[in-house]
Amino acid sequence: MKATSDEVVEELRQIRKLLEPKPAPPAPPPAHKSLLDEFKEFLKNYKVLGLAVAFIMGIYVGNLVQSMVKAFIMPLIGLAIPNMSDLATLTIAVGNQNFLIGDFLVNLLTFVVVAFVIFLIVKIAKWMKIE
Repeated sequence: MKATSDEVVEELRQIRKLLEPKPAPPAPPPAHKSLLDEFKEFLKNYKVLGLAVAFIMGIYVGNLVQSMVKAFIMPLIGLAIPNMSDLATLTIAVGNQNFLIGDFLVNLLTFVVVAFVIFLIVKIAKWMKIE
């Protein structure tokens, strides 16, 4: 009893169909979480408390450095520049216009000092392996 080529092809198709992988069963739906559980997960995943602490500390470090610039660094600059009691009042006259650059220079200096202090804090934190 010889099988015809059509019968062989049909048999091969049936074998291929049997060997095809079955689709995975659908995953069960996630368990329902309470609003409080979702909030706790949000706080943990996004490290919100650490971010809040860093933000608050940043504000106070900035205020501290700003105070240091006004109380110590500006008077030192005033001593170094003759006839300059307060750098914040420095103006440059061009034609009939006065450019009030002193306040800008004070803010620029404050920014540089704050950035340097933050740089030092990060370096110390890395050295102490607090990341």
